[in-house]
Amino acid sequence: MSDEFVQALAELEEEKAVQMAEERLEAGEDPLDILDDLKKGMAIVGDRYEAEDYFIPDLMYAGDIIEQISESLQTEMPDADEDDAAGVVVLGTVKDDIHDIGKDLVYFMFDLNGFIVHDLGIDVPVQDFVDAVEEHDPDIVALSGFLTAAFDSMKETVDALEETGLLEESDGEGLREGTKVMIGGGQITDDVCEHVGADGYETDAPGGVNLAKEWLGAET
Repeated sequence: MSDEFVQALAELEEEKAVQMAEERLEAGEDPLDILDDLKKGMAIVGDRYEAEDYFIPDLMYAGDIIEQISESLQTEMPDADEDDAAGVVVLGTVKDDIHDIGKDLVYFMFDLNGFIVHDLGIDVPVQDFVDAVEEHDPDIVALSGFLTAAFDSMKETVDALEETGLLEESDGEGLREGTKVMIGGGQITDDVCEHVGADGYETDAPGGVNLAKEWLGAET
């Protein structure tokens, strides 16, 4: 059933994949084994996206499948241990932007790849990011935004984190030591990244995960 489940995920067969996950749980399978297969299936989806066989709507659909299966698995799984995690991420859509689809995809992809993600939601005030970074001491702060108005909010957030000493000030020459800043959204460019003072950016969820792994020294 494992291979068939992975294939159903890769083909985005929602009803079949969700039903198979539930049947495996009911049969007493280890939810971690099901999660491992979920990662395999979504890795294929990511590969097909990079090959331009799948597109953004397909990733959104995949995110819906992930959400349904993850909800079932989470009730049976132990709490995540930060010592065993791939990294810790504080994530949110910045102030003045209420788009959540892209952010949610990033959340699911990071979660599936072993990161602990603290999702602050949408239209997140600068101070909420400051408080969350102070509380969780993340490896990465991931700022999401679709609207061009979000770019200044991203910069305000980064500036505030630097002013409070929670982030090293960027010299524009390389990656910060300690907590790093990733920004994401369909309209992000090199110029926006420089304006914000981020360490890097990606325009899609799989790319964001790969960049985070690269930063933290993990293999992609």
